[in-house]
Amino acid sequence: MHPFASYVLRSYYKATGWNEDNLYANLTRSSNAILDFTVPRGLHFSVSKSPNSIFRTTYSMTAMPSLSGSVGYIFTSCDLNVKSSGNVPFKDMIERFKVYDQPRRPEAKEEEWLAGERTDTRDYLLYGRFYLPTGRLDALYSTRVSPTLQMMVAAISDPPSAVSPDIRGRKQDLSNVMVNIQHDVGKWCTEYTWSAEDQMWGVRMLHNFGKLGLSSEVVDDSTSSRRRGLKRVDEEDAVEGGLKGRVSVGAELYFSAKERSAGVSTGIRFTTLPDATPPSFQVPVPSSSPLQPRSTPSQPPTTITALFNPMLGHISGAYTARVSQDLALSSRFDFNVYSFESEWTMGAEWWLRRPTGSSLESDSETPVLQNQPPNTQQTAVNGVVKARASTNNDVSLMWEGRLKNMLVSLGVVSDLSSRAKPIKALGLEVAYFSSE
Repeated sequence: MHPFASYVLRSYYKATGWNEDNLYANLTRSSNAILDFTVPRGLHFSVSKSPNSIFRTTYSMTAMPSLSGSVGYIFTSCDLNVKSSGNVPFKDMIERFKVYDQPRRPEAKEEEWLAGERTDTRDYLLYGRFYLPTGRLDALYSTRVSPTLQMMVAAISDPPSAVSPDIRGRKQDLSNVMVNIQHDVGKWCTEYTWSAEDQMWGVRMLHNFGKLGLSSEVVDDSTSSRRRGLKRVDEEDAVEGGLKGRVSVGAELYFSAKERSAGVSTGIRFTTLPDATPPSFQVPVPSSSPLQPRSTPSQPPTTITALFNPMLGHISGAYTARVSQDLALSSRFDFNVYSFESEWTMGAEWWLRRPTGSSLESDSETPVLQNQPPNTQQTAVNGVVKARASTNNDVSLMWEGRLKNMLVSLGVVSDLSSRAKPIKALGLEVAYFSSE
């Protein structure tokens, strides 16, 4: 599950209208949610509190295999609608398969004027976490420089005595400062990164083919456009005999002045188009619009990705699709052209539901499949089971759900080739946070 700090950061992006999915770093995010989920290790507890809408605190403790803990603080310039662990939408706390919205140009913040002077300020987020007993300190600062430009500064301060020599290796100082600038115009998204520890400079680019999605200004005109027979901007011609979707192509290039090394990679992603843009949080649904959040899809939500690193000779291809309302399957094949080493990974994501009489709790994001009984719509997601297996004999199984007002994650990692130690890792994570 997402840590509380990640949940607040995503809520901040949502409140400010920034699309974190339109990044090259998140090109394979849909398949990674099923094939690379993180199983908790040991026994972990976390408690968080939101005294008001702009300030939050979070505390965590790991009881096994060793005793450690951390204290974190988060401050934002804008009010965030952060819910409690008992009523937060369960899917907002889980990294999961999802067909993401069409990219759209970020909108400028509404101007505020007082006595002829502009009083609105730039949005920002401040985050800090202190770890005990190591003494490590993490910090993050994120701000919107302009409607299409965002800057992030991350820092790590780790005393040399806090890490054992076998873990530290040749690096005597793990402290680092990293600056990341993101420029998103919808069609294009570019990232510029600089790292102080190894003097690394990097650039990432992602280009989306096709038309951009709807902006909030033109949503109200979608109904009249349909009545006049005009084509919506998020509609594209269907390909006969194939899937209807969009293509994104990206690449990254980085160079380390300290190590005198460089790297490059490129990737491509095909994803199907949702039949209706709502209920995306980026596009409000007008009361007069005939678009319904739950509609019958004409094609299964699918994402296909391919990555290639020419310097390392690594090729990776993944295929992920939701085959039913509650089941998503994914498969990935990795191959190295230099060593001829390969790995095949398969994974599944199965959502658990419970009946509910409240329409607010029902899952309005998952579209209703054809020939689905009407009574199955009044259900709410209360858990998910993820499974992963690969040709290297590793098998992982994890359950995440809600017990009372707590979010619980239980997982196990096993090695089928080892008779002496078939269980590699076993863990339980419990999280509770309150907004009252």
